[in-house]
Amino acid sequence: MTTRMFTSPLFLGFDHLEQMIERASKTASDGYPPYNIEQISHTGLRISLAVAGFTMEDLQITQEDNQLVIRGRQTDDSQGRVFIHRGIAARQFQRAFVLAEGIEVKGAWLDNGLLHIDLARPQPEIRVKTIPITQPRKANGAAITQVVDGSVDRN
Repeated sequence: MTTRMFTSPLFLGFDHLEQMIERASKTASDGYPPYNIEQISHTGLRISLAVAGFTMEDLQITQEDNQLVIRGRQTDDSQGRVFIHRGIAARQFQRAFVLAEGIEVKGAWLDNGLLHIDLARPQPEIRVKTIPITQPRKANGAAITQVVDGSVDRN
């Protein structure tokens, strides 16, 4: 039996959180870079990736159909340097997020080693339409339908 953690389809624009987790695990098996997804407003979401050591020139964000793809490629600047221990390796990554239809990427920025990407789901326009109520009447044996706004339709 599958237990749903979130039932809102707004969560990152995915139809189901379970699908998102499955897709994320397939696209990046090593979990690098780690990321957060937060709801910042009723219609707004933010993805934050920990990309310490990457510059803006090292990062690329593209939207390919309904997929948001974040790529990072660092240049290896270790020439001429002698490392006693090297735990911070120059590495590349690719993270992909499948977006639901209608989700828009609003912007991205790099701040203190975190890459933030804001997403929004536009709210549908609320259109109010007044439906006229008709009342059938008879005049000279013919049915007349009179609309409330005053127009007359003779049958």
